[in-house]
Amino acid sequence: MDELDSAIIRELQADARQTNRDIARKVGVAPSTCLERTRLLRERGVIRGYHADIDLAALNRGVQAMVSAQVRPLSRTVIDTFKNSVAQLPEVLSVFVIAGSDDFLIHVSAQDIDHLHAFLVDRLSQRKEIVGFRSSIIFHHIANTKPAPLPATNPG
Repeated sequence: MDELDSAIIRELQADARQTNRDIARKVGVAPSTCLERTRLLRERGVIRGYHADIDLAALNRGVQAMVSAQVRPLSRTVIDTFKNSVAQLPEVLSVFVIAGSDDFLIHVSAQDIDHLHAFLVDRLSQRKEIVGFRSSIIFHHIANTKPAPLPATNPG
């Protein structure tokens, strides 16, 4: 990725709804160049999609939590099956497969504490592969929606 690609990405992160012509003007290239670069960024998988940033409370999801879970037996099949099935639950926002004492970190949201508790007790704890889990309520969440490329590291 060069500086032009980075500039196009910065503009899309600031407002993905702006026109190609506007982005081209802001980064100082012809609209055709900007369009081709954006297409190549999508093809290479750098740009994976365009999303609206939605207030979870407006969707009746006022409570968020991070749930760490351990599963057994540890096998690719169990991990993949658990990951894919939990990701389909309506309360689940993200699923992370992690290293350490826990196997998964699951970001969930619910209407309120009672619904969160019901999700944990009635749905998550009923899964046969789970041997333990812990939940942590999220008071505030700040996400970096505009990550920039980090400098390349020099080996050795």
